Amino acid sequence: MNFASSPSTSLTAAMVRATAKRIAHSVIVTPTIYSQALSQITGAEVFVKYENMQHTGAFKARGAAAKLTTLTDAQKAAGVIAASAGNHAQGVAFHAGRMGIPATIVMPKNTPFVKTRKTRDYGAEVVLEGETFAEAVAAAEKLTQQKGLTPVHPFNDTEIMAGQGGVGLEIMEAVPDLDVVLVPVGGGGLIAGLTVAAKDIKPRVDIIGVETELYPAMINVLKGGTRPCAGATMAEGIAVRDVGGKCVPYVRELVKDVITVTETGIERAISMFVTAAKTVAEGAGASPLSALLEYPEMFRGRKVGLVLSGGNIDSRMLSSILMRDLVRVGQVLTLNIEMPDKPGQLAVIASICAELGANVLEVSHGRFAMDLSATAARLGITIETRDQDHAREVISRIRESGFRLAIEDPTAS
Repeated sequence: MNFASSPSTSLTAAMVRATAKRIAHSVIVTPTIYSQALSQITGAEVFVKYENMQHTGAFKARGAAAKLTTLTDAQKAAGVIAASAGNHAQGVAFHAGRMGIPATIVMPKNTPFVKTRKTRDYGAEVVLEGETFAEAVAAAEKLTQQKGLTPVHPFNDTEIMAGQGGVGLEIMEAVPDLDVVLVPVGGGGLIAGLTVAAKDIKPRVDIIGVETELYPAMINVLKGGTRPCAGATMAEGIAVRDVGGKCVPYVRELVKDVITVTETGIERAISMFVTAAKTVAEGAGASPLSALLEYPEMFRGRKVGLVLSGGNIDSRMLSSILMRDLVRVGQVLTLNIEMPDKPGQLAVIASICAELGANVLEVSHGRFAMDLSATAARLGITIETRDQDHAREVISRIRESGFRLAIEDPTAS
């Protein structure tokens, strides 16, 4: 079997329901919860489908379970293979491990260690091959032929789509009167399965797909576009160049629209999920909220479901995003202050911050910069403030006290 091929069975709502019943013991019925905080921020009535609570932290576990439960005994004994650098790898490894099926996962050589480790921890054999995902796929195809393994495609497979469609069943059963559901789009397996299931329950519900603007692969196919699909993105889970040919007909016929979101918008959404919704979203999982933030007029006053498809974000990346968001809204800023090189000047600055309630996070003091007079010094001070108005108050008081300063990040001024 070619690695990219799959059975030609038509995807139907009945198939999605039958698959959901078959794998019920293998997956979690994740909650769909109204978010008061996100509703107040966006002006829509927002319900979040928390697929980040799924096994392995993402919806991909559903499709993997669906595919593996259709294998013959001979196929199970021979083993399965998948090419993935993320959630699909972990989903296949997890369910293969619990079912006693040998699993080989081919990952690009530059895959972060944490992802390879988690995949191995689930019991899979990890093969690092190629510098890109396409090269990993090519290596997987060779191994498929050499070892007689059964390929488990991440999206271009009807059984996979049917498994992912359980998300649509659950979100519509939880909130039957939703007006619109926002769904991340990579290869198209999730949105195809979800849409077939959701529209069987409520034909008038609008399904809108969300791609990162760096990888508009589905939009290109639907609209005959030629926009490039390239670049570093925080939404690597939906960063695909080629969508699933088996997924496209369902998206073309049933999905109302596919829109793109920016990297900045994804950053904001990741941070907002943490601070407002008290949950963790990876870049792909945050893309529906990003769409809600970037296109507010499309959704204001409507009852909106957000599919939070996964929460497997690198902890260092999450930390950086949260700090960048604090800088963006003026709650953390760095001031470079020029002052006379004499005793007591640092104490003056510290007193201003203390009096106005600004929290000092970091201080550096330099005397040897060549752009300074020999009688001057430069103080670098990073402070935390309540908001931009509070930051401006601190800055104004420092300047009124006779100090010259520059703001390191202009978005915080």
